[in-house]
Amino acid sequence: MEHLKAELTLVLGEKISRLETISEQPPTRLYALYDHDGKPMPLIAKYYRHQGRAALEAKKLALLGHEGLIAVPAVYGVVISQQKPVHEMLLLARLNGVSAEAPTRDAARWQEFCEQVVEGLLAWHRIDSHGLVGTVDSTQENSWPAWFKQRVEVLWATMSYLRPPYFTLEDRQILFRCRERLAHLLRDFDDPCVMLHGNVRLQSMIKNARSDQLIAMTQPGNILWAPREYELIHLGESAAETALLHDYLQRAPVSEGFVWRRWVYQLWDCIDTLIHSGEFDRPRFDHARQQLLPWLG
Repeated sequence: MEHLKAELTLVLGEKISRLETISEQPPTRLYALYDHDGKPMPLIAKYYRHQGRAALEAKKLALLGHEGLIAVPAVYGVVISQQKPVHEMLLLARLNGVSAEAPTRDAARWQEFCEQVVEGLLAWHRIDSHGLVGTVDSTQENSWPAWFKQRVEVLWATMSYLRPPYFTLEDRQILFRCRERLAHLLRDFDDPCVMLHGNVRLQSMIKNARSDQLIAMTQPGNILWAPREYELIHLGESAAETALLHDYLQRAPVSEGFVWRRWVYQLWDCIDTLIHSGEFDRPRFDHARQQLLPWLG
C-alpha cells in the first residue's frame, strides 16, 4: 500500500495520505484516494495485475461514453508501472453514489430504475457493428456463431494445457459435450452484433442514494461487439437482477434459443474468468451445467 501511495503521489504531483479499498475482484482492486489533509480526492485508482488491461478498459469506457445515454466514469489517465510486481492503474472520476445492489425505497422507484437501465442499454444496442464481432482489442468480420466457436476452441485448448487440480472429470465432460454440440446449440442464429457494455449486473451500476436514480454504469466487459442476448448473461444471480432481466426482455425480446444459450455462455464465461484471473466461480459453473444438461441430448 505504501508503494502505491508513493507511485500515485509522484504521478499526481500531490501527496496521497491514504488509500482506501472500495472493492476487490480477482484481477483488479479499486482504491479511493485522500489528499494530504485527509480529504477525499475527485478521482479513484483501479489497479490491474495484468498488463494491457487498463488501456483496454479506458478505450471501452470512451466508446461507451461517446455512444450511449448512460454515463460512465471519465478516464483521467493510465499509469503503467515497471516496478515489481508489474502492474497498471487507471485513474477514473470518482462517482458520488451507492451500488445499485442497495434496495430502492419502494416498488415504484425500483420500476423507474429498471426503465432507466433498459433504456440506456437499448441505446448501446441500437448501434450496429456492421459485420464486426469480438473484443475491444481484437475485432473481426465474422458471424457470431463462428466467432464464438473460435473462442470456445481457444478456451478448451487452454484448459487442456492448464489442467487445474480442482477441475473434475465431470467438469471436463460437460465442457467436452457442450463443445461437441455447439453447432447445434447455435443453429439458425442470425441476430446482428451490436455495442455491448459486457458486464451488466447490479454491482456495476451506481445510483443516487436519495432518489434511487441511475447515475452511471462502471466496470465494462472486454467484449465490444456481440448479440444483445450476450449482454444479459450476468443477470439472474439475485431476485432483483432476474426482475431487471424480465423488464429488458419485455421491452426487447431476444431469440427463443436464449433459453439454452444463456447457460452455454455462462459455462464458458466461468472458464474465461478462471484462465484470466485464476478464480473459479464453482456455484455459477455448477448451476449453468445443471441447466444446460437437458439441452445436450
